[in-house]
Amino acid sequence: MLCISVIGTGYLGATHAAGMAELGFDVLGVDSNPAKAAALSAGRVPFHEPGLSELLAGHVAGGRLRFGTSLIEAAEFADVHFLCVGTPPGVNGAADLSQLYAALDGLVPHLTRNCLIVGKSTVPVGTAEALTARIAELAPEGISVDLAWNPEFLREGHAVHDTLHPNRLVFGVTTPDAEWALRQVYATPIAAGSPVVITNLPTAELIKVSANAFLATKISFINAMAELCDLTGADVTLLADALGHDDRIGRKFLGAGLGYGGGCLPKDVRALIARATELGAGESVDFLRDIDAVNLRRRERVVRDTLELLGGHRPQGRVGVLGAAFKPLSDDVRDSPALDVAQRLHAAGVEVTVFDPAATGPARAVAPQLVFAATPAAALHEADVVLHLTEWREFRELDPGFLRTVARGRVIIDARNTLDPEPWLAAGWDFRALGRLVEPRTVAGRVGAPAGTAYPAPAVREPVAEPARALAQPSPLTRLRARVRRTA
Repeated sequence: MLCISVIGTGYLGATHAAGMAELGFDVLGVDSNPAKAAALSAGRVPFHEPGLSELLAGHVAGGRLRFGTSLIEAAEFADVHFLCVGTPPGVNGAADLSQLYAALDGLVPHLTRNCLIVGKSTVPVGTAEALTARIAELAPEGISVDLAWNPEFLREGHAVHDTLHPNRLVFGVTTPDAEWALRQVYATPIAAGSPVVITNLPTAELIKVSANAFLATKISFINAMAELCDLTGADVTLLADALGHDDRIGRKFLGAGLGYGGGCLPKDVRALIARATELGAGESVDFLRDIDAVNLRRRERVVRDTLELLGGHRPQGRVGVLGAAFKPLSDDVRDSPALDVAQRLHAAGVEVTVFDPAATGPARAVAPQLVFAATPAAALHEADVVLHLTEWREFRELDPGFLRTVARGRVIIDARNTLDPEPWLAAGWDFRALGRLVEPRTVAGRVGAPAGTAYPAPAVREPVAEPARALAQPSPLTRLRARVRRTA
């Protein structure tokens, strides 16, 4: 049985290490941060990911998974080394590869056996070629080291499932031995039907950033259509449903709203632009600059609409924000549209109170100037405007009638287009959405409406009766039959 090391134990590395242990391997996770390694050694995951804490704690307790800080120990222990270190954005959006080179420099000179090094970090195309040369310089005499690239496709909130049941496995390899080793590592999901794509190194490097750029394109496309819907009275939700029935397009990632964020899509789009520009092909990806601009414009739209509700250039009032994480089932606030909107409103002089089911700690560390509440009701207390900015299931289950007694104003902006407007309208809220056609039910629910304002019930639309003379006339089908009989 192969022994595995996972170098870098952030979100990707900790999940991958636990997944490899679940697949039956002895695993050593290595991180340069002693506090992080100690927490993981105690079975504690320092971020929110459903199912991961139980998986990791179980394998730590069983002895199959352990963590440390020594790359020398990893070099002596493992046959396969997975590089899962961060590649954060650097100058002009280009990826900073310093952690990747530091990991190689600390690992390769101490290798004691032939092995495979596998990159999982998202990197610019051409990185693996440079790393191959670096490994050749550093490897001890007589030690054979292969380099492969195996990009990750984890969805935050579903990372455990995606690790154990990948929807595809990409192996960027240069030798049969490297492919053989990766097939041994992933034998269980391959046997269960996960498809394998064998490529060269540059293709494997490009696949991950290309996938994220394409997903970002779909999101920004539907948000651009939402802007047109707002101007014309069309409904972007129905538009997306109709597009989704075309199997060439599909419905996924056609949810209009506040736009994308997190640690992958924004970073990878900008890194792809930077790398293409370095290679002299910047014009080929100019459209991605527009994709990024559309995405950022969604945040500006919500901020602008909220400020207008609060009085324009000199806003007065309080905003209750539902959501801080960039997506549900995660506490990740990296480039979070929700937190960005909250921070911009605070900078404009608005009192902002935020609630998130999981991301309060990380959000407070990034934006200590904001007020964070322990419950949704506390976040909405005396709020003039309510913003729904992260699509947690818990927010779909809120009681609009009760929240009406808590908030001061009666306006909610559903910036994620995932709330059912009907119960909010029935409770007397002025319900607004981005690109979505919502039948207004209220007449007063604006900022400053006095508490206890009565809201009329919606007018009942009776079906329009067809004129009697039309009903008395023969139907087209009757006339057609008559013609057929006459000609028979």
